[in-house]
Amino acid sequence: MISQIKPEACVECLRRARLLAHLAPYIEKLATGAPGRRSPELLRLGNEDLAAAAAPRVAGQILAQVEATPEARMREELAAAECWACCRHDAVFPVGLRDAADAPRALIGRGDPALLPRLVPDGVVTVVGARRASRYGRDIARELSRELASAGLIVVSGLAFGIDASAHRGALEAGLTVAVLGCGPDLAYPASHRALWREIAAAGLILSELPPGCNPWRWTFPARNRMMAALAGMTIVIEAAERSGSLITADLAVELGRDLGAVPGPVGSRLSAGPHNLLAGGACLVRDAQDVLDAMLGAGAREVDRSGPRLSATQQVVLEALELGAETCDAVAASLRLDGGEAAAALADLESLGYISCSLVGVYSRTALKPPSDTSLESR
Repeated sequence: MISQIKPEACVECLRRARLLAHLAPYIEKLATGAPGRRSPELLRLGNEDLAAAAAPRVAGQILAQVEATPEARMREELAAAECWACCRHDAVFPVGLRDAADAPRALIGRGDPALLPRLVPDGVVTVVGARRASRYGRDIARELSRELASAGLIVVSGLAFGIDASAHRGALEAGLTVAVLGCGPDLAYPASHRALWREIAAAGLILSELPPGCNPWRWTFPARNRMMAALAGMTIVIEAAERSGSLITADLAVELGRDLGAVPGPVGSRLSAGPHNLLAGGACLVRDAQDVLDAMLGAGAREVDRSGPRLSATQQVVLEALELGAETCDAVAASLRLDGGEAAAALADLESLGYISCSLVGVYSRTALKPPSDTSLESR
């Protein structure tokens, strides 16, 4: 279906995005050593000041080159990349980004722009965390994001490995998600997430402040973090070492006056250090989606529906076996006297439906998802 919303950035804001692409290698050198803080500060500067700070010897040349780029050419490049752009002067520019002094002048997007008016802080939550996340962290991110999406919130993350990808996948199972990139929105980064990038572009939004074709740089990731923090009413950290890019996003959220949440983890894990420090500093304790809804919207304002799809008779008894202590396919088959293939098929179905998760060594565990009340195991 063709969207009725047609975002259109003004030419000067489009030139700002193009300027960032030209200055990217110079900003990279300038931000070396402190990219986490330096790039958002630099992006507060106007075009001339930014060019002078990043590339003083060639600032005039770069500014003249950008200024000489025909408007038609910039718009043709957007269309060729299947992208669009909106800017601060456009009514559909996300409300949350208007609050930030360093917000992008132009927002380059891919996906359905009809979703842009829904990007209001009370309806958006950002989920971030470790790239090298544990199975515990990935499972929490996926389940939490699925529940938040099913409750009507839009889940924002950065398409990175680990927590980000898990958050996107969970949200896609039940609702909407937005990926904010540190490269042009037409590029899947990392490349191994291309299939996930396609899913998000088809069902949600891909956003960036960089034009199509612009490659990522180290400074562009903390720069995109400020956008992720501004879009959401709450930023949630799931697994992060003491020095982590995810904590930059958390700091930026606090500076904007947004809510900050953290998921506790195992005490002995280094990946728990970041969230635990945030909790000690007053961040909201996030045990499940209900904690997030209560913090953002008020206690009891909206309830999480943890009912899953209906189950067949075999799926129900297999789920019951897991709840009674069977943890592997062989254990389930033995306890129910099922054929191994039948047990494996039922377990695979239950995992795809979101009722269980499986570790790398084949151990199954329950999620918070419950069967519909009329087929609940407790009522049988």
